Amino acid sequence: MKLLVVGSVAFDAIETPFGKTDKILGGAATYIAITSSILGVKSGIVSVVGGDFPQEYLDMFSKRDVNLEGLEIVKDGKTFFWSGKYHNDLNTRDTLATEVNVLENFDPKIPESMQDAEVLLLGNLHPGVQLSVLEKMNNRPKLTILDTMNFWMDSAMDTLKLMIAKTDVISINDEEARQLSGEYSLVKAAKKIHEIGPAYVIIKKGEHGALLFGEGKIFAIPALPLEEVFDPTGAGDTFAGGFAAYLAKKGNFDFETMKSALIVGSAMASFTVEKFGTERIEEVQETDVYLRIKQFKELTTFEVDLD
Repeated sequence: MKLLVVGSVAFDAIETPFGKTDKILGGAATYIAITSSILGVKSGIVSVVGGDFPQEYLDMFSKRDVNLEGLEIVKDGKTFFWSGKYHNDLNTRDTLATEVNVLENFDPKIPESMQDAEVLLLGNLHPGVQLSVLEKMNNRPKLTILDTMNFWMDSAMDTLKLMIAKTDVISINDEEARQLSGEYSLVKAAKKIHEIGPAYVIIKKGEHGALLFGEGKIFAIPALPLEEVFDPTGAGDTFAGGFAAYLAKKGNFDFETMKSALIVGSAMASFTVEKFGTERIEEVQETDVYLRIKQFKELTTFEVDLD
């Protein structure tokens, strides 16, 4: 199945306790597309960049067989730029700069070659932009996955709820789930979010793993304990990319398949944090993924004898 990805392609400048970078490749759609290519899934990007976006990055996408027909290049504009500094715990960060640039007037254009995409992954953008993507699709995708954040809950809640109502799967963190639902208990929060529309709710808990709610069931996975975490930037996007790409690869969207997709997404995200930006995820091969998933299995498989 084809995976259509709508989200940012951007520049990031990152500082962590382990070092800092100048402008490097970033953006939700970037991480998702790279992750999809590793899993052997054809994806297409719908996004916008400026004339300052290097040809070498476009070549990287093309070599990974990513459809760039929906990537608009505004020759006299500048690419979205974000700069941030992470604290010692790597869970909190300060935004040092945000330059929206060409993303401010982003009007998604769905190329004809991706109109038949069965899986649509809407990256973290204004919910009005996300809604416009659905309106521009000739046919409703078989599965629509939504990523959003508390910024849109603060500034565009009514529009966001309209978007959520049209979503099959929503992926948010625990803080966002509580804000969206008004419930502290994540179980109660998921129930409230189900009532808005999505059949499946993913609640990410950072270094504590993730929860999947759907079909009256709950599935929990841990995060893989790593000796070194250099940079969490893009981990959530890589998670979403692994999750969506696995579902597209299997062509099945039931709860059992989503459980496996959650593991794949977490495994892919565990690579991203090992180096700055996309550096580590660009190195990953399919064999690396199998080994990482095996680690997850060994981490979570056990037998209990009560006799």
